[in-house]
Amino acid sequence: MTAPAEALAKSWCCALDGAGNTVRGAPAADAAFVWCHIDGRDEEQRRWLETDAGLSAPVVVALTAVETRPRCEPIEQGALINLRGLGDTPEDDPDPLVSIRLWAEQGRVISVSYRTLAALAPVHARMDSGAIRDPGDLVSSLAVEITHALDPEVVALGDTIDECEASLDADQAWLNRRAIGKARSLAISYRRFVVPQRQALERMAQLDAGWLEDDDRLHLREAADRFARMAEELESVRERSALLHEQLSDLRSELIETRSLLLSIVALVFLPLTFLTGLFGMNVGGIPFANDPHGFEWLVLICLGLTALISAYFIRAHWLRK
Repeated sequence: MTAPAEALAKSWCCALDGAGNTVRGAPAADAAFVWCHIDGRDEEQRRWLETDAGLSAPVVVALTAVETRPRCEPIEQGALINLRGLGDTPEDDPDPLVSIRLWAEQGRVISVSYRTLAALAPVHARMDSGAIRDPGDLVSSLAVEITHALDPEVVALGDTIDECEASLDADQAWLNRRAIGKARSLAISYRRFVVPQRQALERMAQLDAGWLEDDDRLHLREAADRFARMAEELESVRERSALLHEQLSDLRSELIETRSLLLSIVALVFLPLTFLTGLFGMNVGGIPFANDPHGFEWLVLICLGLTALISAYFIRAHWLRK
């Protein structure tokens, strides 16, 4: 494979020579293994991919697609693999998981990404150290690194739900609702790609490709198994979040009902007192205690007596029970 250096200036290209040494820059024609990473946002690099990379038109279209989902598609002697993982620059992409598109064939891997994948740097470092020697090593290492980076995030979502369950209280309903809503949103976003990614890795582990060795297939199956476990955990987070949301709504409803009941009791206590004071406040003849020097005291005692009787009734009827 030949590639002008200026076409890859904003990406990078690594190769292993016949002696197993890592070579930077444009690889030699007799390189044993070549990995070229392309920045999909650079027009010049996309032009090199379309004209000089020696790929078929369907492969180029798949590698440069803006919207992708995890998949593995064998094409002739190679395979097209789309993976998703945590991004290294979240401010550059609103999606929680960014994609990387790979074309793998005997002796060569071409990867294209529009955003920075967090798992790319460790794999690149392994390539430089000579630990990655063929396409199977590269793809399996990338899948394992993606699972290592994503697994703690999924565990953290479950821990968030555990904390919300432990602090389930009406007084903290607003804070818990925000935390639960964020965890549920992330769980749904992660699960959207985790499930098909497990299927893609399982399918890749079964490919009839000479550049896939037994240890590569083992690592791919291990990564697929971890994605299956993450999918189960994300589904659990989603269901528990929905249940917690309902419980918080019930707590808020009970709190509102309790306060409404308290207001109703206060209103019922003061309703007869308001009627009584209004009755004695009429400016007409014959008002009781009008000429009694202790009339006000008698009226206060009557009001207190009515308040005690009404309150006793509500207590006996268990209206004030929590």
